[in-house]
Amino acid sequence: MKKIYLPAFLPALILSIAGLFLPQMLTAQDEDLLSLLGEDKTIDYATAAFKANRVVNGHSIENTAKGVLDTKFSHRFNPLRQGLYDIFGLDGASIRIGADYGVTDRFMIGFGRSTYEKTIDGFAKYKILRQSSGAKNMPVTLAYVVDAQIRTVKFADPERNNKFSDRLFYVHQLLVGRKFNSRLSLQLMPTLLHRNLTTTPKDKNDVFSLGAAGRIKLTKRVALNAEYYYVPEGQVVTPYANSLSIGFDIETGGHVFQLHFTNSAYMTYKGFLTETSEDWFFEDGAGKMMSGVRFGFNISRVFTLVKPKLQ
Repeated sequence: MKKIYLPAFLPALILSIAGLFLPQMLTAQDEDLLSLLGEDKTIDYATAAFKANRVVNGHSIENTAKGVLDTKFSHRFNPLRQGLYDIFGLDGASIRIGADYGVTDRFMIGFGRSTYEKTIDGFAKYKILRQSSGAKNMPVTLAYVVDAQIRTVKFADPERNNKFSDRLFYVHQLLVGRKFNSRLSLQLMPTLLHRNLTTTPKDKNDVFSLGAAGRIKLTKRVALNAEYYYVPEGQVVTPYANSLSIGFDIETGGHVFQLHFTNSAYMTYKGFLTETSEDWFFEDGAGKMMSGVRFGFNISRVFTLVKPKLQ
């Protein structure tokens, strides 16, 4: 009988190929068995990166749930530096009242009215990407916010050729955030503000800023929030300061109380981005150290208008 000689490398090649494909074959077989048992992989979406859809003044990556109305009452008081003379700023306040509604779990709309310049604002926010794990791995949440503001206060100079368009301001903002674990969440907020009318001709109509925010969960119902918006120099000529806010979120059933300290008196994007006039600490003309810190709060109350359908 004629002997057949196999090349010396062939057994090693066969074993190598088997080593490459055998794990995949076994994995596929396991997935088929899981499918028969009804244990398919699911997508787990990250939730509650922040307790509310606002960090302090600006938006967070969170949305109001579908069919839920979120009413908001916000105050920013006068600076604390007056002491007991005006009860640490409580004698004066800038106020905004608003309402947000979840059209879907990824799309929400809202509007509000502020006492400052009698401004009416409206916005829409959509989650383009959602942080998830499991069958679909997405490391971050990405949301897009478009906001419009109308200043309804009377024009300071009625003899001027005033136009309705002079009252309008627009914002485009991206929110990129990640919930790292049950306690820590961070986000970045590149923001573009367009002002149809500026304070001086040297002020830019388009103002770019970059915001950063974070949340640290302290207890089951209390979290520490911080928010900072940096506006590069050369865009706003009139005196301004970068907005910095630090505070606590307290959840009590259907309410979320946000108590914070900030140097921003206003709650619209035009206001806190380009018209925050005092830093947390600064020197006045006499060289005296002053503080522009204010106490403020947001109170959120949610109402379920459309109950979710049971699966």
